[in-house]
Amino acid sequence: MNLKKYLVRALHRLQKGPGYTYKELLVWYCDNTNTHGPKRIIKEGPKKKFIWFFLTLLFASLVFWQWGILINTYLSYNVTSSLSIGFKTMKFPAVTVCNANPFKYSEVKHLLKELDRLIEAALERILQPTPGNSSENVSPPLDLELWNQIPLVLIDEHDKDNPVILDIFETNQTAGGNETATDNENKKKYKLAVKLCSHQGSDNCTYRNFTSAAQAVTEWYILQSTSILSKVPLHERIRMGYQAEDMILACLYGAEPCNYKNFTQIYHPDHGNCYIFNWGMDEEALNSSNPGAEFGLKLILDISQQDYIPYLSSAAGARLMLHQQKSFPFLKDQGIYAMAGTETSIGVLVDELERMGYPYSDCTMNGSDVPVKNLYSQYNTSYSIQACLRSCFQNHMAEICGCGHYMFPLPEGVNYCNNEDNPGWAYCYSSLRSSIKQRQICIESCKETCNDTQYKMTISMADWPSEASEDWIFHILSYERDMSTNVTLDRNGIIKLNIYFQEYNYRTISESAATTIVWLLSSLGGQFGFWMGGSVLCLIEFGEIIIDSLWITVINVIGWCKGLKQRRAQARYPDAPPTVSELVEAHTNLGFQHEAPGALPRDEALPPEPGTPPPNYDSLRVQPLDVLGPDSDAE
Repeated sequence: MNLKKYLVRALHRLQKGPGYTYKELLVWYCDNTNTHGPKRIIKEGPKKKFIWFFLTLLFASLVFWQWGILINTYLSYNVTSSLSIGFKTMKFPAVTVCNANPFKYSEVKHLLKELDRLIEAALERILQPTPGNSSENVSPPLDLELWNQIPLVLIDEHDKDNPVILDIFETNQTAGGNETATDNENKKKYKLAVKLCSHQGSDNCTYRNFTSAAQAVTEWYILQSTSILSKVPLHERIRMGYQAEDMILACLYGAEPCNYKNFTQIYHPDHGNCYIFNWGMDEEALNSSNPGAEFGLKLILDISQQDYIPYLSSAAGARLMLHQQKSFPFLKDQGIYAMAGTETSIGVLVDELERMGYPYSDCTMNGSDVPVKNLYSQYNTSYSIQACLRSCFQNHMAEICGCGHYMFPLPEGVNYCNNEDNPGWAYCYSSLRSSIKQRQICIESCKETCNDTQYKMTISMADWPSEASEDWIFHILSYERDMSTNVTLDRNGIIKLNIYFQEYNYRTISESAATTIVWLLSSLGGQFGFWMGGSVLCLIEFGEIIIDSLWITVINVIGWCKGLKQRRAQARYPDAPPTVSELVEAHTNLGFQHEAPGALPRDEALPPEPGTPPPNYDSLRVQPLDVLGPDSDAE
């Protein structure tokens, strides 16, 4: 069957319409559709036809505009947060306790001896009214090579355009003259700063200014001690920190006694040895039987404040943090202090966060889809965004500075920075830490966890022990610690902690999709029904008319192609082709022709040469008359 006839018949079967042109199809659609408006266009008079055409076009535009808004709203994947309150027996949180001072001064004093002498001499030059009163005249020579690696300087900013930079142990070499760093008249104009250079003796330097000399001294001491301690092996650093048996004097969980053996030790670069209760690494996490202080964890800690490093840690107390099991404690960000000589009670409320994943939010379940290598995985802890941000920074520092910072775990094959092997590490670290671009890269690379548990704490404190009871309490605690009848503990080193659930009510903050596919379909249908009075069947009718139009287009294209082919054939053969009767007559007359001498028989005749024009059938019809003569009877 001819393709065109098949398509025409198929189109006729589909549309049941009067004709097959675009105009006839459109008229048929307007007359048969269930959508309001198109029928009135073809049935009303000229004026009303124009009005109904305008209204139909206007409302159809409004429908498409509203559809665009609804689809865009759905594709934005907004979420709504809902709060629900539940009641259940909950796992007691992991509790991490550390000393605010990372090392015992008696253990690290030999490493920090030259550093302490330098800072003491520098403070004397800053604070003494006249240079002659400085004690450095009778002291052994200072190690200025250590000082010059990361020096403290004074900056005179009286003239903002030409600040005067003074080394504390030298005269002013920037502005010239005989002005010294201890001139009492100009002392109020000076600000203390840390000078950081890309390498020693380089002019490529930056200055970290501080409003207080106390801040500058602490920052300088941390940078210098970091360089020194980074070369000490890990087991030595652990030995120089506070041991569990010395720090944890008493422990009670609910009605069950516990001791330092129930704590897991980890080394934290900021706080030295830290101890975690109920971490859940080697045993099942403990459940809390009831809310209230008597069912929680009670600790008595000895922080040994008299053995603090004077210039490294200016705060005294215990640093503690509540967190989930098998998660790493980032005490610098989320920890709290407990003050010495007090009883600190911490009531805990639990918030559970449940975020929706992609495409509603860019969260991760376990960090496997985060491009940053988690350096804290060596602790076998779960993923957290704090671990990701610090791992990202350490990876960038190892790549740019050639070494890793002492406060973070090391990537494979990288060593910690120090002044001897990496003279410009402090300058590189300071530049990287203040780089907005670096922070933005890490923020964009790291993701929040989809499920998280947060512990909200209510903290209250009271003096402990009281004046009436401190004598017998310190006697008993001193005896239990070192079996001595002498009192070796005092109020400045003792802390009591009570950690418990305030109630078993927990809050769950969960996300749900603000727009669903059901909402989208109902909204689209509502807009279409309101503005056009249509339904899903009307959309099917519209789809049908589109299909019919495509079929008509295909038929027209096929007809156009066949017409083009015929026109090309006519252009190649301008004469009209012979009829059937003419071809039969020509074939009959050829039988009366005499064959020329030497000519091949007709059956053996050679085929025509390529490009030879077709024979002229009119000449063939005339030739028999000449051969037979005028009296012959030709039909």
